[in-house]
Amino acid sequence: MISVDLAISPKRALNQRLHELPTDTAETRWQVLNPQGQHALVAGLDAPIAVDIMGHAGYYCAGMNQQARVTIHGNVGVGVAENMMSGRVHVKGDASQSAGATAHGGLLVIDGDASARCGISMKGVDIVVKGSIGPMSAFMAQAGNLVVLGDAGDALGDSIYETRIFVRGQVKSLGADCIEKALRPEHKATLRALLDAAGVGPEVSVEEFRRYGSGRQLYNFHVDNAAAY
Repeated sequence: MISVDLAISPKRALNQRLHELPTDTAETRWQVLNPQGQHALVAGLDAPIAVDIMGHAGYYCAGMNQQARVTIHGNVGVGVAENMMSGRVHVKGDASQSAGATAHGGLLVIDGDASARCGISMKGVDIVVKGSIGPMSAFMAQAGNLVVLGDAGDALGDSIYETRIFVRGQVKSLGADCIEKALRPEHKATLRALLDAAGVGPEVSVEEFRRYGSGRQLYNFHVDNAAAY
């Protein structure tokens, strides 16, 4: 394992070193010490490596991630895994606003809570939050799955497209055109696979969840729905 201490080495040098790794690199295990909440840590990775950040990270940690497996052993600021394309990002603590925003693929796991706008405009990513999420989560979410073991705040799934939302706890309110839907066998299979991937054991049953998605009333403009746009 290669250890980089950000109390000694600058963040820019670390990111540059990681960006220059070839896809067939033998330097596949990295550890980042003393992150001290710095922003844009390990953003833009594009190699099959594993990176452990030993502490709290700031804004846009692991943004634009491809292939890499990033684990943050602490909390993260705004926009963790923003625009992620593939790979896995695991937050061992809580996440601030816009976790997984606009992400196209991969898996984002948050062991604690996520703040407002979790999964905003998600485009294919899978997000599993073991705690609760804040208001306006999955706003304009287009594709992928959002799984929440805790509660969801106001306006869940506002103006949602085809993302599937699974919530185990209470939903404070649903946003425009977001409705509860049947939890069919194929959805239960997808949900179980995501829970397993996130390390959630069989003691959490898929039967405890409810599914939410688009009512498909806002796809095309209709004057009767003008107030909802």
